[in-house]
Amino acid sequence: MAETTLVWIRRDLRMSDHAALDAAVARGGPVIPVFLRDDTVDDLGVAPKWRLGLGLEHYAKALEDKGSRLILRAGDARVVIPALVEETGATAVYWQRAYDPASVARDTDVKAALKEAGVEAQSFAGHVMFEPWTVETKQGGFYKVYTPFWKSVRGNDVPEALAAPASIPAPANWPDSDSSSDWALGAAMDRGADVVRPFVQLGEVAAQARLGAFVASKVADYDTTRDLPAVDGTSCLSENLALGEISPAQCWHAGQRAMEEGKAGAETFLKELVWREFAYHLMWHTPRILDDNWREDWAAFPWNEDERKAEVKAWKQGRTGIRFVDAAMREMYVTGRMHNRGRMIVASYLCKHLMCHWKIGLKWFEDCLIDWDPASNAMGWQWSAGSGPDATPYFRVFNPVTQLDKFDKDRAYVGRWIAEGYQTPHEDALAYFEAIPRSWGMSADADYPAPIVSAEDGRARALEAYETRDF
Repeated sequence: MAETTLVWIRRDLRMSDHAALDAAVARGGPVIPVFLRDDTVDDLGVAPKWRLGLGLEHYAKALEDKGSRLILRAGDARVVIPALVEETGATAVYWQRAYDPASVARDTDVKAALKEAGVEAQSFAGHVMFEPWTVETKQGGFYKVYTPFWKSVRGNDVPEALAAPASIPAPANWPDSDSSSDWALGAAMDRGADVVRPFVQLGEVAAQARLGAFVASKVADYDTTRDLPAVDGTSCLSENLALGEISPAQCWHAGQRAMEEGKAGAETFLKELVWREFAYHLMWHTPRILDDNWREDWAAFPWNEDERKAEVKAWKQGRTGIRFVDAAMREMYVTGRMHNRGRMIVASYLCKHLMCHWKIGLKWFEDCLIDWDPASNAMGWQWSAGSGPDATPYFRVFNPVTQLDKFDKDRAYVGRWIAEGYQTPHEDALAYFEAIPRSWGMSADADYPAPIVSAEDGRARALEAYETRDF
């Protein structure tokens, strides 16, 4: 008699290249996909939780097209998963691995409990290409610098992506499910949801189309265009990778094919995929990167940690008076994403010009980004602050004014996202005022502010603080 398998869905909202789902279907019996709302979901920031809710609704419909369903349950996985096993008579539970410390601890406990009860429990790879414990230096340790990490993995075999199952065997009787509308994962987005929604490309089909368009028409010039925030020159796949609507392996093979075809920017695209891998490698080996200085000698650095300060509020609201910073912060509020060059500039300005702790920025991004990823967010912020691995040197302080001259010469990016001072503001610049909380009291008709800290003064202050530290 065919035996039932539970597939515990997490950040893997796709059908293809889904090793856990593939193995469950291969068992031959009924397959019950289940998503669990636990603390790792409830602790998400506003925008990522909203985007997850959209992703789950879309994935549930995709499963229905395969003759299946997505069962929603809430509670502690250590209780809910064993209870669902008993309820359905399942003899196996499969899932794809997570690597953050909270998920690792949870999954370890669940696997142990299932095995003790005689239930098969297997975890599978898929959210990264190179399992963090499999990549080692010649001395047997983990990598702390990106370039040697890249050289170590660039020639490694990445298995070809698995095909999506033609159908998913259903049980005779489905277990009860919570309602996604009752969960209301997007409630806190308020009026911002209507503003951000047009910028979302939802689900596996859209992700694959995004990858195809990038490889066909953008990757050749990626070396140059990826630094120009006004140009549509990047893959924009971070949104889909964050929720596993596409796998990194699928992106990798597309990039490799483009490189074999002689498309100049393809190797740089592969390096960016490996930068994401490096973030997961570090999160696995040094989980303190998520909430503490990776370089422990930075513990005593005199950053401001008071989020109530006026300059922090101005930074969050895109009202610093520094156009590159403000444009990028407003782009994030309207689209849920931010161009990578903008991310470097706003992070450098907060941590160096304003001398504020990187944790303030990390938390704000965690609240505002639909492509939020725990490993990439933490590594990016610590890289910019100087406290992280492979970090930008403490003495390198990005000048947001000269950076604008270099990467947005005609001010197309600034003009798209800043409304104040323009006779006919761009519709996206005006959309910002429709998305923000009314309590901010901001208007497109207001005067654009003077810099709260100039590029020159901020750099001088940062260097003075750094040079008095014994690094």
